[in-house]
Amino acid sequence: MALILNIETATKNCSVSLGKEGKPLVIKELNNGNYSHAEKLHPFIQEIMDECGIQMNQIDAVAVSKGPGSYTGLRIGVSAAKGLCFASNIPLISIETLNSLATSIQIENGYIVPMLDARRMEVYSAVYNVDYSQQREIQAEIINDKSFVELLESNKVHFLGDGADKCKDVIKSENAVFYNDKYPSSQQMIALSYEKFQNNEFEDVAYFEPFYLKDFVVIPQKKK
Repeated sequence: MALILNIETATKNCSVSLGKEGKPLVIKELNNGNYSHAEKLHPFIQEIMDECGIQMNQIDAVAVSKGPGSYTGLRIGVSAAKGLCFASNIPLISIETLNSLATSIQIENGYIVPMLDARRMEVYSAVYNVDYSQQREIQAEIINDKSFVELLESNKVHFLGDGADKCKDVIKSENAVFYNDKYPSSQQMIALSYEKFQNNEFEDVAYFEPFYLKDFVVIPQKKK
């Protein structure tokens, strides 16, 4: 039996789930438009444990969304996951955020393009096929009317995530399909983390860092 705690904090959705043998037991999440991870993450973890009557020493691994995404959100999630792994001496699993997001829909043909908002008209995105195999590497890119034009010429392209919302008015094609209310969730991590657990695909807890994709830049406040 494999019990895996999954933590997703790469976006505004603070999400925690517990999976058993790749199947969901309990999911707790909040996406209220704010970054509430610092206040909600640890209470969610405790609520899940209490609801299932499980102690941390019964957990076999902790999985965390590795990014890209919010710098602060990723730091909070990864720090919590590493702390739990250190305290209980259990393995750490990382899940690519865009891969997890892509699996929230199923398609019969074409491509899946999960997108995360990276401010202004920039997004973090990747391209996956119907089997969720990555067809293009993860990139930070500025969206314009030429974006994904080659894919859209002869394929249905399914865009999802908070980055896709702002692209509807820019990417104009009959082959473009946009999904509302799709965001990274620990629910999609359950099957992915179990697969990695079975394959012993673990991270070095001491040295693992989130995948930021871009350097974190502090914007100085204007002098009054």
